[in-house]
This record gives sequence, C-alpha cells and structure tokens, in this order.
Amino acid sequence: MNAAKRPFRIAVLISGGGTTLRNFIEKVDAGLLDLQIVLVVSSSPTAGGLAHAQRAGIPAVTVDRQQFASQDEFSAAVFGHCRSAGADVVVLAGFLKQITIPEDFTNRVVNIHPALIPAFCGKGFYGRHVHEAVLEHGVKLSGCTIHFVDNQYDHGPVILQKAVPVLDDDTPETLAARVFAAECEAYPEVLRLIAAGRVTVEGRRVRIAPAGK
Repeated sequence: MNAAKRPFRIAVLISGGGTTLRNFIEKVDAGLLDLQIVLVVSSSPTAGGLAHAQRAGIPAVTVDRQQFASQDEFSAAVFGHCRSAGADVVVLAGFLKQITIPEDFTNRVVNIHPALIPAFCGKGFYGRHVHEAVLEHGVKLSGCTIHFVDNQYDHGPVILQKAVPVLDDDTPETLAARVFAAECEAYPEVLRLIAAGRVTVEGRRVRIAPAGK
C-alpha cells in the first residue's frame, strides 16, 4: 500500500486581526482549500489573529521585532520557526514588518497587496492608506495582487491579480470591503496553484501551467 501523500504545509505570518488567516481556516474547514496550516507567526503578542489560531488548534509563536537588533536577526528567527514547522510556503497575511528572505525560501514566500502592483504600492502603502490613495488619484480600477516576496516592498514577481471597480461614491471602507472580497478568493486560488506544482518563476515572469500538465 502506498503511503498517504503529505499535505501541503503553510506557515502564516500576521501582525493584526488575522482576517486573511480566518479566511484560510474557514476554507480549509469547508474542504475548499487542501492544505495544512502548520504554524502562525505573529509580530505582535496582542495581534487579534492569534485568537483565530488558538480556536483552530494551530500552533502559534510571537516574534517581536523590538527584541532584535537588526532586520536580518528578526528574519532569521521568523524563518527558523517556519523551517522547524516544515512549511513548504510562507504566507504573509497582513504582516507589516519587512523581512529578509533566506536563500532556501526564495520563491517560497508570498504576499497579498490590496492594489494592482506596481500602482499604489511600496513603503507606507498598506491598509487604509492604499484605498485612500486610490480614491484620491481617481482611478477606475483597483484590486489585489498576490506576488512572491523578495527583499523590497511589494516588488517580487506577480503571481495573480484580480481587479475590482472603483465606484463614484466609494469611501476607503467600501472600497476596502470590495477588494477584500476579491482577496478571499484570489489568495486561496494561488495557494492551490502552488500546492499543485503549477507555478514556476522565470526572471520576473510567473508561469502557471494548465491543469493536468
């Protein structure tokens, strides 16, 4: 008898309320996302998302940036935990600290940004700040971008983007809600593609192989 296939394993990094983590947990529980969340790493001991991990029985650790002298030391601690947990991919879910990607995690760290990169991205563009900038600029489309993480803010190769309309009467809150609804479908889809081995990186271009190949 063949041994059962090991489930695809992810570590999720959070800094705040953990709404994206909660979305993953709900989709796993509903059988819509075939993976195992093996670890949650929080940059804050008071992050609300830690409660989601606790309720789901997911191991969680806090790695406080203030306890480390440098970004590299902080990052080494974060990835040490992910490595020990056997994570195939590290998933940033509202993680607000910049990290240095170790060589063995190149193209194994993904992030989601609430705009269409390369617009409205980079240092300082997170959360409400992004949606305020979108509305101030008067663009007609926004959305979300899932990308591999390198050592610059919102810079790594783009895996998938999903656009949403910007309406004339939008506020930052209504636009954020529309973008988050898109995120809740797009991020799990990317994880499914990666878990299925359909994602490859060639320079800055991400290739997604057709299903069944």
